[in-house]
Amino acid sequence: MSQLMIDAVDVRRTFGDVTALDGVSVAVPAGTVHGLLGHNGAGKTTLVNVLTTLFAPTGGRATVAGFDVVRDAAEVRRRIGVTGQFASVDEDLTGAQNLALLGRLLGASRREARRRAAELLELFGLTEATDRPAQSYSGGMRRKLDLASSLVGRPDVVFLDEPTTGLDPESRLSMWEVVRTLVAGGTTVLLTTQYLDEADRLADTITVLSQGQVVAAGTAADLKDRVGRRTVSATLAVAADIGPALDTLRRAGLDPLQSGRTLTAPVESSRELAVVVRALDDAGIEADELALHEPTLDDVYLTLTGARP
Repeated sequence: MSQLMIDAVDVRRTFGDVTALDGVSVAVPAGTVHGLLGHNGAGKTTLVNVLTTLFAPTGGRATVAGFDVVRDAAEVRRRIGVTGQFASVDEDLTGAQNLALLGRLLGASRREARRRAAELLELFGLTEATDRPAQSYSGGMRRKLDLASSLVGRPDVVFLDEPTTGLDPESRLSMWEVVRTLVAGGTTVLLTTQYLDEADRLADTITVLSQGQVVAAGTAADLKDRVGRRTVSATLAVAADIGPALDTLRRAGLDPLQSGRTLTAPVESSRELAVVVRALDDAGIEADELALHEPTLDDVYLTLTGARP
């Protein structure tokens, strides 16, 4: 296994009588994206706050980039970048000034800070807005500038806490491309999100949290296999065939449901698509459309947490 850049073991965090994290373990290899899924209050942001040294864990242990988040908090902070749920840029400064200022605060010379700012503005497609004040940026542009700010110090690990919340679809896709570029360059990313398609597209591995506990972990494919909710759908050519088709599929060992002219049945494997085709063909029933549907992360989430994403 690659070096673990994030290694949290049985992490607990309480606030008085409230347990926000209850024995959470997460392991993230270098150069990968780890998705953290969960509804509001599931513990995602609390875990990020522990890993970024804002909160000390009540129990358990955690290391980031090989350093303990309690004993070596200063070393951890030197090696991470953090983008919160809301853009936090100085609206009176230009994009270049925002980034150059951070570079100077991190110890870079004026020349180095300006060069790094230019690199990041190009990476995020903000070159044309270099000299515009941030208050003139759109919401998507501000989020990009916010993420660029977290990269000024060339961090080994980047924490993205719901980075695309509130963005339009085009801006979300643009942010996804930036994340892929970062990881291709060796950066490790921990991404918290409520967008299941985001985790499916970006994350190499996923942890699902509910009420401060891990309810599932693995790749997206692993989690989908665990739920196993494959279905076959058949849209009939003739509405009058609905009754006979239901009877035919039930005799074939399936349990179909009807919605209009479409019949849908859960199946154990993709091979059962052929069972549906043969059964309908033997009964002389024509279908306009036949399809096999694999389980989605939506199915996984709803099954494991019982909550709506």
